[in-house]
Amino acid sequence: MIDQTILERALKIISSAGDYADIYVEEKTTLQIHLEEGRIERLSTGIDSGAGLRIVKDFKTFYAHTNDLKGNSIISLAQDLSKLAISEDRERTISIEKGISPVNFRILIRPEELPVEKKTAMLVEADRIARCSPLIRQVSITYGDTVKRIKILNSSGRFVEDERIYITFVIHIIASQDGELQASHESIGGLTGFEIFEREDPFIAAEKASKRVLMMLKARKAPAGRMPVVIGSEAGGTMIHEAIGHGLEADLAQNGLSVFSEKKGQKVASELITVIDDATLEGRRGSFRFDDEGTVAQKTVLVEKGVLKNFMYDIVTSMKDGVNPTGNGRRESYRHKPIPRMTNTLIAPGKDSPEDIIRSLERGLFVKKMGGGQVNTVTGDFVFEVQEGYLIEKGRISAPVRGATLTGNGPEVLKSIDMVGSDLGFSIGTCGKDSQGVPVSDGIPTVRIPEMVVGGIQQ
Repeated sequence: MIDQTILERALKIISSAGDYADIYVEEKTTLQIHLEEGRIERLSTGIDSGAGLRIVKDFKTFYAHTNDLKGNSIISLAQDLSKLAISEDRERTISIEKGISPVNFRILIRPEELPVEKKTAMLVEADRIARCSPLIRQVSITYGDTVKRIKILNSSGRFVEDERIYITFVIHIIASQDGELQASHESIGGLTGFEIFEREDPFIAAEKASKRVLMMLKARKAPAGRMPVVIGSEAGGTMIHEAIGHGLEADLAQNGLSVFSEKKGQKVASELITVIDDATLEGRRGSFRFDDEGTVAQKTVLVEKGVLKNFMYDIVTSMKDGVNPTGNGRRESYRHKPIPRMTNTLIAPGKDSPEDIIRSLERGLFVKKMGGGQVNTVTGDFVFEVQEGYLIEKGRISAPVRGATLTGNGPEVLKSIDMVGSDLGFSIGTCGKDSQGVPVSDGIPTVRIPEMVVGGIQQ
């Protein structure tokens, strides 16, 4: 990476042109293997490096980036960016101090130290396991590993370095019978080394996805109407991510684009609900030691016993509200400016037994795995697909059903939850916002919602 003295010189130049400035330097190596139709279709590797320079003045952002890390190029870019923002010459003295993170993530097996053949063999075997029936029409599997090294300097005097290693394994399966088509997927991943596959077996994931898709082919169509819904901890936290998570990102709240705008200190959910965003969790896909502005990773309580306590802030939005940043300034790469984003967002576990939650219902819908969804952050209205669902009859999980959707309003659903399980499950993903994606995970315990609109077949 570029010499430290060059970075400090460039930082001094851009710091004199605004209220705040920072430099983000990134070096990233990637490997991606894609299997389709039983064979390796694509294997790609890449190295990308560059720097992003930012000036914030009167809450306006001036941003520039380059993939040329030569010293004279960085200095020239800093001078050009400063000309865009500066209105008067100001001299600023910056004392650079190295940041120390209280969290230290362990990487036991570095992915780049393993042969590609070992990784491709894993995909081929997972494909073989997934093709357990002639009804399986298509299997696609993608493996990826990324090693990202970053440096961040800012005009507050903070200098941090970090290394982030990500692993992903995603399998998609399509099955069909008599004109009926069903799809299923499973994902494994995190901020971790190859040891993740000792905790989460990719072959079990392949088997689980194939069994689910075959079961859904034979499942009856889901009933439609208003009914109680239990969302299991295995379902993944898609609903919490979409129904409330984005609405608690400070930029949306400040701009009136969130249903939770101006509601800090107010009750927005059931008193059983506590929502947390926590970038310090070991091995989770949304974890890090520092965010992409150099702020130390934190655990932030967003909603506590139903009351909205905080938003997720980056440096710029925290300056606007006069609060401390929460370590949620994130960016896809050096080509993107940081914005408030979620990390690992979850509903904290409660005291109810998951089994008791199921037994409490005479009739309803049990959601074992969520599919995709959409949400309007301004109103809180959402719709989600159910990838794997079952009827609840007389307090027991009974027949599987397919084609179910869940429709509702985020704040109303959160206020209505009346049982929260003592378990907790996570799902992973890449969250998109403002044309940039960042790795996240979402967690949820088993919860009971007394009434939701379920889309399916009208009884």
